[in-house]
Amino acid sequence: MATNKDRAFDVVVVGGGPGGYVCAIRAAQLGLSVACVEKRGTLGGTCLNVGCIPSKVLLQSSHHYHTAKEELAAHGVKVAGVELDLAAMMGRKEKVVADFTKGIEFLFKKNKVAYFKGAAAFTGPNALTVTGAEGETAITAKNVVVATGSVSAPLPGVEIDEKRLLSSTGALALAEVPQSLVVIGAGVIGLELGSVWARLGAKVTVVEFLDKILPPFDDEVSKQMQRLLERQGMAFKLAHKVTGVAATKSGAKVTVEPVKGGDALEIAADAVLVAIGRRPYTEGLGLDAAGVSTTDRGFIPVDAHGRTNVAGIYAIGDVVGGLMLAHKAEEEGVAVAETIAGQAGHVNHAVIPSVVYTNPEVASVGKTEQQLKAEGVAYAVGKFPFLANSRAKANGDAQGFVKILADARTDRVLGAHLIGPQAGELIAEVAMAMEFGASAEDIARTCHAHPSLAEAVKEAAMDVAKRAIHA
Repeated sequence: MATNKDRAFDVVVVGGGPGGYVCAIRAAQLGLSVACVEKRGTLGGTCLNVGCIPSKVLLQSSHHYHTAKEELAAHGVKVAGVELDLAAMMGRKEKVVADFTKGIEFLFKKNKVAYFKGAAAFTGPNALTVTGAEGETAITAKNVVVATGSVSAPLPGVEIDEKRLLSSTGALALAEVPQSLVVIGAGVIGLELGSVWARLGAKVTVVEFLDKILPPFDDEVSKQMQRLLERQGMAFKLAHKVTGVAATKSGAKVTVEPVKGGDALEIAADAVLVAIGRRPYTEGLGLDAAGVSTTDRGFIPVDAHGRTNVAGIYAIGDVVGGLMLAHKAEEEGVAVAETIAGQAGHVNHAVIPSVVYTNPEVASVGKTEQQLKAEGVAYAVGKFPFLANSRAKANGDAQGFVKILADARTDRVLGAHLIGPQAGELIAEVAMAMEFGASAEDIARTCHAHPSLAEAVKEAAMDVAKRAIHA
């Protein structure tokens, strides 16, 4: 059993986020002596503490508030005097986060993972120092896994104060609802947090440098989602660049200009959220002392098995680039742990789903139409609207569609793109089908329960062969 009194381990994982703590637990399950070093003071990384989990709590709570105010009457439920208790909403968010972080500590104890609270720094390829509240501790490891994640990318000239000029961290902890909010960046983080405050009463304007929201997603999905969010009251300034952000006595002022040239526009707001992406975090890690290479953007290059250029040092998650998603980091963490233990760890990066937890949700896996066209791949499209799905209609939640892309010759599923209720859950079916190399016909001929939202996936798969029944 490894404890904090031990100083030599088979594996030391630097970073206790989704990739790091999962890697540590899996390595321990495989019989290795394992330590995890985390300097935040709580486990779970950005995702659990100031990212995925608290944002989903607020998305759910704000959705309940909006539903009570705007939607329950259509179901014959009359609710009068609906009030927002933002402090209680934030309190619930904090409790959920605290419960989860304590849960990971329990899992560490259960799996005999030594947990060091402090900042780790390499002193050599197999040696690190951990600097914490009790001073410095030297530890060694046969294998080190770097899982230090990412931080919000800064916007040049903007000094985040987390009061008026916000990163995603500050946008999760506002003490009151701003009357107006400018979101810089129309990616996942910007739209999710913009949605939270829009539902709670803020006037939200989203500024995006590119000419579409959700840039990596399928074009049809992006266009439809923009229309739906505009109906909810969010405004968009696409193909605009931010040329200035200044704090004022009452809030902030954002200056924007069309990317292709034109007159500048000033937008006044109570708060500004900078959500232009994330960058790898390796500050103070001492990678040079270990001889680990990085790219000019700060990412750590790895091979298909997570190995860096230094034997015995691996890297996973956001710090290696690719999709910056918690579940991608988890899969890489498991694969690296299994590789270290002599097993055949592997991640299929072509079948990692992405989800936007707005309302309706957006989910995607595999190739977009634009990618297939660029690659010259002949493909067939199957689509089915939730408006024609009986469960969605019964629920009163029938916005969006399911779209499946399949190889025109083999019928193998190449991608799927959803807007609609529980899209983040429904995408798992297609991801599993793709992992097993299934065809659209395989999904179409699999019996789905009725009435269920999943039938929309089945019908979209049927539509690839132009034999959908209900549309």
